[in-house]
Amino acid sequence: MTERQYRRRGAVVAAGVVACVGVGGCGGAQGGGVHGGEGADVVRGAAAELVRARSSKAHTSMEMAAGGTRVTIRGEGIYDYRKQVGRLKVLLPQDPSGDSPHRPITELLAPGALFMKNRGAGVPADKWVRVETESMADGNLVTGGATDPFAAAELLLGAQDVSFVGEEQVAGVDVRHYRGTADLRRAARHASKGSRDSLAAAAKGFATSRVPFDVYLDEDGRIRKVRHRFSFVNGQQDGPVAVASTTLLFDFGVAVDVRLPDRDDIFAGRIAEE
Repeated sequence: MTERQYRRRGAVVAAGVVACVGVGGCGGAQGGGVHGGEGADVVRGAAAELVRARSSKAHTSMEMAAGGTRVTIRGEGIYDYRKQVGRLKVLLPQDPSGDSPHRPITELLAPGALFMKNRGAGVPADKWVRVETESMADGNLVTGGATDPFAAAELLLGAQDVSFVGEEQVAGVDVRHYRGTADLRRAARHASKGSRDSLAAAAKGFATSRVPFDVYLDEDGRIRKVRHRFSFVNGQQDGPVAVASTTLLFDFGVAVDVRLPDRDDIFAGRIAEE
């Protein structure tokens, strides 16, 4: 199989992470506070502060609805912001029958690529599936079941209409809560090379390029929590639907050792339908 064919089939597998449970919506709120330009500058600087912090642990969740029932895909792992690589263990919701629990999916995140293990019918247990994120209609902000933590931060480079909500706490840490919208096209123009193509793909693939967000920054300007609300176009639905993605970051400076698969460890065969 050629590399081109392989990438196309890999994208189908990744889309199944979200498509297997369906998608739904969640709402937002409003707030007021400091001058919008000042708040926007602070929020846009959050990605740079993560690079200064070097690394962190991360918890992720992606909320959606399937058949009128709200479900959540959860993940946890580590991320190196300087190398833009990370590892997440993603757990899909249990089947409604309760008879077929899903095995956790291991995801390795890298600039322009997503590697998945335990995902895809017919893929050997010791093999990885590799997907080019720019080939996904959403740039892998949604379809992998978790938003890449650094992509979530760089999306804030497109922040506008930002308001300061107030001072709060996240996991016992004092934070400043900001709310606004991020424009995917603007974010793609200002993003690092590793995120640029993925964000540009998302700007074209989502129902709207404007993404409402809530972000909570600590005293060093680092993201402790960020929540994006995406308008996602899924081929199984008649119209755009909403997906809420939340990322929690903590234990900054933690040691991170993420090794990407060798070529021989990547599945190059045909991926069967699940």
